[in-house]
Amino acid sequence: MRRLVAAAAVAGALLLTGCSADKTATSGGPTVAPAPAAGAPVGSAAASVAATAASGNAGDAALAGNTQAICDQAGTTGEHAAATFAQDLQLLIDAESAKDKAAISAAQAKTSRDVENYAYALRDMSKLVADPAVKQALATMSTSVEKLKGDVRKIDAKELGLLAGTLAKACGNG
Repeated sequence: MRRLVAAAAVAGALLLTGCSADKTATSGGPTVAPAPAAGAPVGSAAASVAATAASGNAGDAALAGNTQAICDQAGTTGEHAAATFAQDLQLLIDAESAKDKAAISAAQAKTSRDVENYAYALRDMSKLVADPAVKQALATMSTSVEKLKGDVRKIDAKELGLLAGTLAKACGNG
């Protein structure tokens, strides 16, 4: 039960990463996601995080120097990551409850990939943005996510909430 509460806290903290109050703008995000590993569940949230992290130069060119577009993309990416991390946590709980070593290993691998993808997406956006405050906020969030070492159970909802608040303020929404 505690882990489900943690999943809710994770989702709430990551949802705070939304920089824009207006989510109607499109960001020209990627449309193709890499194939998931065998045995990994396929969900739209997981595919979105992977697609965002794996976006190519076309997406980068569209965002480069456009602070508001990057803030919007960071918000969208954070929402997808929150859903994915909650799903990953449930996957880990289910595998551990079943005491299925293969399922545990697959869940840990998927979770690790998802955490790495989110950290990479944040770092990539930090390299594209021109605004120094947004650049710093995204880079700091990426570093915090990297510290998880692929384990969503290590997420500090309070820390991510503070970082998300910093990002929202840098994006003009805090």
